Amino acid sequence: MHIELRDVGDVRVVALTGDLDGKSAPAAQEQLLPLIPPSGSVLLDLSGVDYMSSAGLRMMLLVYRHAQSVSSRIALVGLSEDIQDTMSATGFLDFFVLSDSVDAGVQALAAP
Repeated sequence: MHIELRDVGDVRVVALTGDLDGKSAPAAQEQLLPLIPPSGSVLLDLSGVDYMSSAGLRMMLLVYRHAQSVSSRIALVGLSEDIQDTMSATGFLDFFVLSDSVDAGVQALAAP
């Protein structure tokens, strides 16, 4: 799993590349949690993630809970159709703002 970070205005954009599975999810979680700023906004760009196992879903839930605990907002962009279907069926999409592009995600998070 490769993680790339950049800030666009007040929004932290974190791009993930690779599979989110039992091997990569714990390390990705360990890298992601410190990147969530208190009272900030994070856009997770998952356009480079082709596969997400239940371990990846668990990691996403923990990332969401951590963001909530530090009063941060979190949005997702770039979900493959398969991952979006899985997250929708399991109710995970209810936790996140979902956007069609990085620009739209940044705008959604920048809005009050």
